[in-house]
Amino acid sequence: MNAKDFNLDLVQDACNEAAMQARTAAKIAYVQIGERDACGFAWVNVYGVRSNSKLGKALQSFGFRKDYTGSLQLWNPSGHNTQSISVKEAGAYAYAEVLKTKLGLEKVYAGSRMD
Repeated sequence: MNAKDFNLDLVQDACNEAAMQARTAAKIAYVQIGERDACGFAWVNVYGVRSNSKLGKALQSFGFRKDYTGSLQLWNPSGHNTQSISVKEAGAYAYAEVLKTKLGLEKVYAGSRMD
């Protein structure tokens, strides 16, 4: 599926489900880990989507921003208010997986770094 084939409703449904899955994954991870982990950040990168395309604009309406690598990036997709890197990573991996599955995108990756 290329960027021209994307229906805005499909993108909205995928992003809404991805956010829900990310929140759920982060909550589960927080119950297991809590704050007993390294501090850090997590995000999702979508490569190969132009920011001025229909899909790019739709993703940006859900908080994605173009980063220095040219990808569209969403920080802390779970929205969880912890500093635990593992909790934030759990949310980012869940979000990325839903976008891959629902939108058929190949180059969607979760990333993280310690603070």
